[in-house]
Amino acid sequence: MLVPYESLQQLPSETVDNLIKEYLFAQVEDGGFGELDSEALKHAVARCHQALKRRELVVEYSEAEESIAIRLAQNCV
Repeated sequence: MLVPYESLQQLPSETVDNLIKEYLFAQVEDGGFGELDSEALKHAVARCHQALKRRELVVEYSEAEESIAIRLAQNCV
């Protein structure tokens, strides 16, 4: 189930930022993103917020796995 961007706005900003950071750290581990220092991380989090707003990234909740993750929208079709 996809979580609408508008619903994310109702969560504490720290919660959304932590979800984004989890996504970014997974990208670093997979080699899809360069190393992150604190300044780069701050900019990457801001870019992810914009990508979520534009629906290029989506938040997907899996009831079966009881998990939530950010995914590329094109991979959730």
